[in-house]
Amino acid sequence: MPVNKQLARSRYRFHYVRIADTDDGGAKQAGVDRHCGHKKRNFGRPSFFEVRYMPINPRIVLLGAGRVAGQLGPALARAGYPIVAVWSRQAASAAALAAPLGAVALSGPAPDLTQAPAADLYLLAVPDDAAPQVLAAARWPAGALVAHTSGTLPLALFEARPELRGGVFYPLQTFSPGRAIAWPAVPLLLEAADADGLATLTAVASSLSQRVLPVATAQRRQLHVAAVFASNFTNHLLGLADALLTEAHLPAGLLTPLVRETVDKALHHPPFTVQTGPAIRHDAATIAAHTAALAAHPRWQALYAQLTASIQATAAETNSAQPQV
Repeated sequence: MPVNKQLARSRYRFHYVRIADTDDGGAKQAGVDRHCGHKKRNFGRPSFFEVRYMPINPRIVLLGAGRVAGQLGPALARAGYPIVAVWSRQAASAAALAAPLGAVALSGPAPDLTQAPAADLYLLAVPDDAAPQVLAAARWPAGALVAHTSGTLPLALFEARPELRGGVFYPLQTFSPGRAIAWPAVPLLLEAADADGLATLTAVASSLSQRVLPVATAQRRQLHVAAVFASNFTNHLLGLADALLTEAHLPAGLLTPLVRETVDKALHHPPFTVQTGPAIRHDAATIAAHTAALAAHPRWQALYAQLTASIQATAAETNSAQPQV
């Protein structure tokens, strides 16, 4: 049967991939890479191409039913990827996410994925401190492609399970229940132990986002630290501001225009160059008044002092780095 008719009746598509020349100038041997699940054929072309048959819509198992999985699962389903199973330690959590996805709900202390529906990709979307335990305790199909969704865990996490093909599928976004995510704008940062794994992750990620990047572990960790400053710490500071307004019986909405303008400026200019406020002005009188106003909140008072010192030190470093005229 012609190749195209065979493919039309299967779950696979093919694409050409250039392969390295061998030392003797010959082409790779034809055969089947069973570990990766990809068939290969050699057509004897001088430039040595191989044809790989890969799943059109990889079947996916979600491990985890929390904030990340709760957003990622429906998004992948809308993109046409079959979510065949959802696992969580809590049966109710697994069932709640699995039901609308038409997936099998799995639960228990350690998933036995050899007994779950067959899948092409396993997404490990659990808290960072739980991921190593789940990875170690689970029973995995041999050669499974497993990708965690963490910003800090290394790709080397999978070295403890050499029978697996490890990867990273990290969405750079904050997730909260009830909040819709605009996936096309969410950066999806990928890493994989092998080229085939990266190709699969890239295909899946590209169906969700317009910003898909391969990023190594060290870069991803640095990015995650930056994200904590930009998102988590910022949200905490907004919470403190809200609490201060509540104490003064003022509506929190008073700060909305200020916050929006601050963020907009920081997104369109180097943030340190558009810093304003009493710290950057070295306005000692205002800083002293603010410190006194925070007397009832020693922790907030200390944070105010630390941020003031950081702003002033950063400004001094920036100014000293400027060329002298």
